[in-house]
Amino acid sequence: MSTTVDGRLFEASRTGNVDHLLQLIRDDPLALEALALSSGETPLHIAAMAGHLDFVKMMIGLKPEFAKEVNQDGLSPLHMASANGNLEIVRELLKLGPELCRIKGKDRRVSLHHAAMKGRVDVIAELLSACTESLGDVSVLGETALHLSVKNHQFEAFKVLVEGIKHLNKEYLLNRKDKHGNTVLHLATYSKQLEAKLLFSTFDSGTVEVNATNETGLTALDLLVSFQSEAGDREILEILQSAGAKRARDGTSPHSPMNNIDEQVIIDRPTTSQTTQRTQCPMDRLVEFFKFQRGRDPPSDARSALLVIAILIATTTYQAVLSPPGGLWQDSTAPDGNYTMKAHTAGKSILGSVDLISFGLFVFSNSAGFFLSLFMINILTSGFPLQLELQISLIAMMLTYDTAMGAIIPNGRMKTLFIIISSVLPTAIPCVAKLVRVLIHRSKCRMTQWRIFQPKLTQLCNLYEPFYTTYLHSHIFASFSNAA
Repeated sequence: MSTTVDGRLFEASRTGNVDHLLQLIRDDPLALEALALSSGETPLHIAAMAGHLDFVKMMIGLKPEFAKEVNQDGLSPLHMASANGNLEIVRELLKLGPELCRIKGKDRRVSLHHAAMKGRVDVIAELLSACTESLGDVSVLGETALHLSVKNHQFEAFKVLVEGIKHLNKEYLLNRKDKHGNTVLHLATYSKQLEAKLLFSTFDSGTVEVNATNETGLTALDLLVSFQSEAGDREILEILQSAGAKRARDGTSPHSPMNNIDEQVIIDRPTTSQTTQRTQCPMDRLVEFFKFQRGRDPPSDARSALLVIAILIATTTYQAVLSPPGGLWQDSTAPDGNYTMKAHTAGKSILGSVDLISFGLFVFSNSAGFFLSLFMINILTSGFPLQLELQISLIAMMLTYDTAMGAIIPNGRMKTLFIIISSVLPTAIPCVAKLVRVLIHRSKCRMTQWRIFQPKLTQLCNLYEPFYTTYLHSHIFASFSNAA
């Protein structure tokens, strides 16, 4: 099929022109068979996304297998229609069979997940009536539709899901944990949402595991106490207390003041041989909660955060050159026997003329931070469009920095030192960073090998300890006998 036909078919799908579609098929009966749209999507995907019901009906009649296709974004036509809330298109697609509800796309999400994330209440009800099993489907992070509705603050969607769970007697889903051990109650409590109130008012006492702990050993009450805000805390605290919520610390009841978060919490941690308990302070739990975790945090988000940080560092260090500590001399003075002030030149750093050591530390630290931030920007933007232009801009910025710094440094040995630093640092930073990573990796490997070898060494020592003890005793006894 030619590119022209591709474009015409794409346009017919986008506008929902059924007559145009039929004309294209008459002109080329194999148009749909040899479909090769540049976007990687079928006409059914495009029509479902645009909400063209008649076109969807026609396409289902012509190529029903398109309904099972997943495009390059990991979405099926039912995923798109569910996310957009196109109820009639959802119904039309479901006529092909309830198995469409179980198709997993990007991040292993099904259509019910997308409807829950967008708060499409009518679509959720339709999907549940067609396939109740999708209630238990989980994403790559172990999230059910309940988890996703809470994370995306879709209270009405959450209500419909809860009603479906109660009607279908699937209460066990309320206590289902995601990949990080969080139940729906954990998420609702952390984000200060009243979904928690709905859970306890809808189901009998004991149905919701109010004291379940996540992978960091925190209960819902721990999250409420540790991450306080001004609104909603008191009401949610009363709800949890009435349900018998407890802190993770040895099962005590939560009647201590809410601002007392400095107490230590005993957390169960599984080891290779048994489950042990160790003490964590609230700050340790905060660090564990917010630190980057592979599998939970998308690499694109981490890259964006690092790029913002690198740009801020580059901006701050560049501004430090334009406004150095101590300021710049506004006039020039020459050496004079009757003049007590040191000779200086207008535009040079005052700190560089008064305290050479402090100024040297400033120059080195600021330059290292600046060049390192540019190196990070270069790495984080690799593969971006206009890469050549970006490289030229970074080099120009580097030269501008060197010129500005050289202009404020007093003449003498310091200027020579800066020239050496500015020449070496851009090349040395990548090499040093790579060397440090290699050393850290080797150190971790040695530690891992030692952890593997240490139990074997201990076992070996314990095995031969009786022989050593017998030998030493007999040797000592023989020595005493000979001495006697």
